[in-house]
Formats: sequence, C-alpha cells, structure tokens
Amino acid sequence: MKSVKQISEARRAAASPMFADLAGDASISFEFFPPKTEKMEETLWESLQTLRPLGPRFVSVTYGAGGSTRERTHATVARIARETDIPAAAHLTCVEATRDEIDQVAEDYWNAGVRHIVALRGDPPVAGTKFQSPAGGYENAAALVAGLRKLHPFEISVAAYPECHPDSPDAAHDLDNLKRKIDAGATRAITQFFHEADTFFRFRDAAAAAGIDAEIVPGIMPVMNFASVQRMSAMCGTAVPAWMAQLFDGLDDRPAARQLVAGTIAAELSRRLYAGGVRDFHFYTLNRAELSYAICHLLGIRPQGAAKAAAA
Repeated sequence: MKSVKQISEARRAAASPMFADLAGDASISFEFFPPKTEKMEETLWESLQTLRPLGPRFVSVTYGAGGSTRERTHATVARIARETDIPAAAHLTCVEATRDEIDQVAEDYWNAGVRHIVALRGDPPVAGTKFQSPAGGYENAAALVAGLRKLHPFEISVAAYPECHPDSPDAAHDLDNLKRKIDAGATRAITQFFHEADTFFRFRDAAAAAGIDAEIVPGIMPVMNFASVQRMSAMCGTAVPAWMAQLFDGLDDRPAARQLVAGTIAAELSRRLYAGGVRDFHFYTLNRAELSYAICHLLGIRPQGAAKAAAA
C-alpha cells in the first residue's frame, strides 16, 4: 500500500509539467574562482558572458586558502567591475594578514568600484591545522565585518553552514557565530553547499528561532565529479546521501552522462527549494556555465533581453 507521502508526490508529479509552471521570479548570483592560467581566464570569461544575460544580482570571486590568490582575485574582480555591468563581489579573509593590510585591500576594492565584499574568516594556509589570527589581524569574520563597516558602506555577505562549521563545537555555537556576523553589519548569509532541501529548511528555521532575520541564500553546487564532491563534503562536514552515490555509480568513464545526472540532481534540489519558498539562489559554478545556465532556465529565468522582447 502506498503511503500518504507517496500519493502526494505522485499527484504533484502528475499535475506539474516538470518546471514549466515556475514563474521565473527567482533572483540568482554566481561564484567563480580566480584563473591560474590564460586558458583558465578565457574559460572564466566565456562562462561569465554565458551567464551575464540572465541578470545576476552579483557575481563573486573566491580567495584561496591563506590568501594565496589575493592578487588574482583582485585583478579578476576589478576587471568584472571595469568591463561588465554585473555587480562584482570580492571574497576577503582574515588569514595571513594584519588589519591594516586587509583594510588596504578593501580600500583598493572600493577605489576599483567594487561595493560588495564576501567577508570570511578563511581557511588556514596549512590544511588540517587550526585557524589562528595573525598578530594585529582580524580574529574572526564578525570582526572583519565590523572593520569593513567602519571603512565604507559596503554590501557584505557572510558564510553560513547548514550542517555546522567543522570548527564549531555544536550547531548552537555555529548559529551564535552567524548572528554575531549579522549583528556586526552583514547584509546576508550565503550557505555552504548541501545536498538535500530539508537540510536548508531545517537550518532556515533554526536561524529564525535564534533571532537571525537577515536573508539566507542557499549555495547550490552542481556535482561535476562525485569523488571530488565526496572529498569536499568530508572537509566541510556536509553529508552525502546514499542515493547520490547510487545515481553516479558506473558513470566514471561517461562524462556526458555524468553531466546530465549532475544537472538533474541540482535542478531537482533547486525545484524543491523553490517549492519551499526560496527565491534567491547562489550557484557555485566552478567556472563552468552550462549546468548553472540550465538550472536557471528550469527555474524560469531567461535572458533579460529575450524576456523584454517577448513582453513587447
């Protein structure tokens, strides 16, 4: 006998023409990492141009562990601000730098026309070691947010962890840390990637119960390589459901099929989040555009010029 849940799912699946009835009322943003080579820079700019017509409210560029990509991050963000109409956000961390040095980086961003900072504590330069603030540095992300607020009226995004940051002793401590960042002046929180919609919904409810009323945007990462996602998930404490391993089983030597499966999984996660009231999505693109573009398309988001032409 079918359960009530199974009957409900069956009715919904039969009544809904996949994603075709979504209103296209979601807003989106994308994350890139700074290119290491000319070829990677070319790939990044091709991806940016592919996603640009979708009208992202911002694109962000990451910052390597220990500040290892600081100059390339700055160059990439400054170029986006200079050569495109997309608001650019720069990642900035507390690692391996004094307050004065970090403040100067922030000033350089402001002078380059960048008005949005993703403020992070950052990972230690040596994997597996405990974070330690350098002498004269910002001790954590909340302090960094407060410092940025003193410099300029930046828009500031911070990180949130639906399954608890690995360095936090428990979920309550982690939520308290998030609240300190918001209270220090952060505009919104963007979550670490996760694999099931209920993970986000539980976290959203817990954050509201903890008095956090800022926008919390789910971070979506299409699974390009299952083994890599397993490693990344283990590092950041993200649970990998058994069903995901089953879906990728046997696809190691079939990249095209693997990409189709990856797109389907990420699109279904996005659909479930949308059904739960989410209207803001942040995509970790890994500097590849097509999967993120396809998911946005399924969410009803179309190139803005095409949408205007259709409405004319």
